[in-house]
Formats: sequence, structure tokens, C-alpha cells
Amino acid sequence: MTMKKAQKLEIKDLSVTFESEIIKNISLKVEDREIISIIGPSGCGKSTLFNVVSGIIKQNKGLIKINGLEEKKRQGKFGYMFQEPLLFPWLKVLENVMLGFEIKGIEKKQAKIEAVYLLKKFDLFEYANLYPNSLSGGMKQKAALLRTIAFNSDILLLDEPFGLLDAITRSNLHLYLLDIWKKLGLTIIFTTHDIREAIFLSDRVYVLSKKPATVIDCIKINLSRPRKISDQTSKKFVELEKKIISLL
Repeated sequence: MTMKKAQKLEIKDLSVTFESEIIKNISLKVEDREIISIIGPSGCGKSTLFNVVSGIIKQNKGLIKINGLEEKKRQGKFGYMFQEPLLFPWLKVLENVMLGFEIKGIEKKQAKIEAVYLLKKFDLFEYANLYPNSLSGGMKQKAALLRTIAFNSDILLLDEPFGLLDAITRSNLHLYLLDIWKKLGLTIIFTTHDIREAIFLSDRVYVLSKKPATVIDCIKINLSRPRKISDQTSKKFVELEKKIISLL
């Protein structure tokens, strides 16, 4: 008999209310090593959803499972990256990445070994001894991404991490992220306002309504991997873009 595969992350009937209802009965599933994007109108509750999933705030109802098991204490179960890189300006790039390992309890000497390996593997080692204020916006986000992976290299929550970057830098970061995802076998949940970004990166895209956020649809992105920038001019890509636009 074939065993049913547990979801990497499952959210079921999740609702959040503060002074008004923010999230209403959201359910979604994420498979192991999938990239899922969540897209919706500005202010619909995407960041609130991430804050609940990561354990920063509590839901009013609903459950969240990780690897098939309900998890009520979720702090530290995810790598969480924000739109701003939030690197510590008094720490060099190497020290910032080391911090991700140290936070999860790895001894400093071993954290340095692990951080050097990560920087070398993903082409940032030449910047290891620089301070964040000497880096470009794109390089800061690369360093912040590696620090997030150092903290948790299993499931990443990326909350509009490329939203402040110019289009060329953003395209470069898309390819950088996909390379990391492939080599490390990550599971990634990604929020964005950019429909093309969501399509280019994802296996599936969840489309949310305006607040209170509910799931309008889940669109399977039937584009082959590895992805290329030129895919964004294909007929299939444009059809997917039109479909998501029609839902928003």
C-alpha cells in the first residue's frame, strides 16, 4: 500500500481578527521542495498570514501543520525574510550570516565554517569582510537571504524580499534564488505584488481577495524548469499572467 505523503506545510481554515477580520478561513498546502507564491491586493493580509504561520501572532481559529503534525509553537520553525534586508550594519557580511547559525545554537567556530561554506557556494565570499553599508541593494538582499537560510534551511517565508529593487536587479535575484532553491532543496513560500515575479518563480500561485483575505484560486504554473528570463515572453507565460490579472 502506498503511504500518503505528508504536506510540508498545511494551513486549514485559518482566521485572524483584530479590530476587524483580516484573514477569513484560508486553507493552503505546500509540498516538500515547492515554491508557492501568495499574491493579492495591497493590505489584504499577506504579511499577517506570514506572522501567524511563523508564530509571531496567534490565529483566532484554524490549524497549521508542519510535516503533517500540528504545530502551535512555531517560533524558529521557519526562515523569515522581509522586504528590508535588516542586516546588522556593525557586523560584516560573514558575521551577519554566522548569526543565523548562532541563533539556532551552533557554536561560533562551527558557525563560521558553515557561513564561509555558504558564502563560497553562492558566490558571496568576496564580500565576506565588507560591512552592509558598502553593498548594493541586490548584494544586501543576497546576504540577507543566506542569513535566513543559515537560520533555517528547510522552509523559508519570503515576504516581498525583492520589492524595493529595480527590475534588472530583481531579475538577477530571481535566478539567484532559484539556484539556491535547486541546490539546497528548499521549500519556499513567497509573497509579492508582482504577478510576473510570482509566475516566474513558482510551482503554484495562491490568489487572495481583498481584506478579509480568502483564497480566490490556486493557479498551477505549468512552465518547465529550469526557468529562463526569456520564458516571460512565451505565450504560456502571458496566458497565466492574464488569468491572474482577471482574478484580482
